[in-house]
Amino acid sequence: MPHRAPSGNPGDRPPTRPPWWSADVPWPPEDGAAHWQRMRRRFVITAAIGLVLLLLFAIAMGTLLFWLVAVEFNWIDPARIAFPPLSAPVPPFAPPNPRGPRFNVPFFCFGPLLLLGGFWLVRSFRRFTRPLGNLIEAVGRVEGGDYAVRVEARGPRPMRAFIKSFNGMVTRLQTNEEQRRAMLADVTHELRTPITVIQGNLEGMLDGIYPPDEAHLQTILDETHVLARLIDDLRTLAQAESGMLKLQHEPVDLGVVIAEVLASFSPTADRAKVTLQRELQGQLPSIEADPIRVREVLVNLLGNALRYTPAGGSITITATQENSPARISITVSDTGRGIAPELLPHVFDRFAKSRDSMGSGLGLAIARQLVDAHGGEISAASTLGQGTTIRFSLPLQVAV
Repeated sequence: MPHRAPSGNPGDRPPTRPPWWSADVPWPPEDGAAHWQRMRRRFVITAAIGLVLLLLFAIAMGTLLFWLVAVEFNWIDPARIAFPPLSAPVPPFAPPNPRGPRFNVPFFCFGPLLLLGGFWLVRSFRRFTRPLGNLIEAVGRVEGGDYAVRVEARGPRPMRAFIKSFNGMVTRLQTNEEQRRAMLADVTHELRTPITVIQGNLEGMLDGIYPPDEAHLQTILDETHVLARLIDDLRTLAQAESGMLKLQHEPVDLGVVIAEVLASFSPTADRAKVTLQRELQGQLPSIEADPIRVREVLVNLLGNALRYTPAGGSITITATQENSPARISITVSDTGRGIAPELLPHVFDRFAKSRDSMGSGLGLAIARQLVDAHGGEISAASTLGQGTTIRFSLPLQVAV
């Protein structure tokens, strides 16, 4: 589906795939209004045809039943039926046969058909109403907070499509609820540490245990910076996942942005005795992107690499141009300890980190959301004990 260029209006920005969206469902989804209009039209047509057929069947079966009873009790003589003039009086029914009904061939021929028709009518009614009843029950359970309920797709084709859509909706609700609870627990855990440090130092100063000197005040200030960074990260992540992140596209020289990021990390890398390198393959063209957000991606990737690279290691940023499709690929490689195989598939999830990690676990999640918002791709490769490579690519032009 073509996307419009991002602008100040949130409705004009390309939608970003939410992390809770099922992997087997295409994104962006089909136009929901048109899809449900077609489904409703099919359902109404199917129901109307079914009602007409049931009405015709009921009329036919009633007429046949009356005919058989009338013939069996000699109320009418089918061999002598004639259509009298309209002005002729209508004769009354013949009296019943005093010897009782006589069972003839038509009764035995049409009787089983009548029974089969009734059985088909009841079966069709149950085939339509049973999945509808199951769906109503499932809706009540979901309203009560049970997101594990699923409905078996049965019945007519429109009903099956409706049930499948309901199951997909409940699956996404369940995933979203699980991630919401996990995120709430993770945020609580991340906030607890800096708040505890600030509270402990302030209480120690008030009780006279700690002097209000520069060292203790600096500790408090550092923890407030941690809190501010965590809040900013959560805000950026929430905006990106909800599709409300505003991107200010303009021509960006990635060579300049990479040089600025490396210069800002040089003092930290020197203290950690880690070598920073830059490799630009050829003259890179400018891309249409948000320079602040691209810089944020590089800061998060470089900060992670520097955090896990030991002294004497190196970090290399490589940028190359790709022609099919037209985009620029940027790679951040380090010689650090690497990522465990069981954690590697989840490195771009919120708060995904190892037990001994010193970060918040939001850097790579934010990087993925920002790259996705630009229409790019990001991936990770790592060998435990040898290093990690994060690669992301950005298109040269904004998709329209």
